[in-house]
Amino acid sequence: MATSLPLLLLLLCSLTVAEAQLRLFNLQASDLPSNLLGTTDGYVKVFCGSADLGETSVRNNNPNPWWEEEFTHFKAQQNDILRLEVHDSDILIDDLLGVCQRQIKPGTHEHDCYLKKGGTLHYSYTLGAGHQA
Repeated sequence: MATSLPLLLLLLCSLTVAEAQLRLFNLQASDLPSNLLGTTDGYVKVFCGSADLGETSVRNNNPNPWWEEEFTHFKAQQNDILRLEVHDSDILIDDLLGVCQRQIKPGTHEHDCYLKKGGTLHYSYTLGAGHQA
C-alpha cells in the first residue's frame, strides 16, 4: 500500500493545476505623462506567467488612450501573475511608464493600476474553465 501513496499524491496534485482560458480586454489609460518630445505615444505589453501574449498598437499623442486589442491565453492557471507594462514609444528608447502585476483569479474582474511615472491603467480580465484533454 505504501508504494501507491506517491502515485496517488501525484494524481491529486495534477488535478488541482487545471488550465483555464484567460481573456484580457478593455485596456485604457488616463492621464499618461508628457515628456520632452510631447504627449505620450502609449502602448501595453502583456504577459501571463512565463508567456508573452504580445502588445497593443501605439496610440500617438494621446494622454488618455484606449486599445481595441484583446489577449487570450489558453493555458493560464489560477494564481498566475498577469503583468502589464505601459510604455511610451520613442524614436530611440521606449520609456517604461509603469508595471501592473496581479495574481489572476477565476471570474471576471476590473482593475485600476496606478503607474509609477504617472497616469492610470484600467483593464478587465476573465479567467474561465479550460478544456481538459
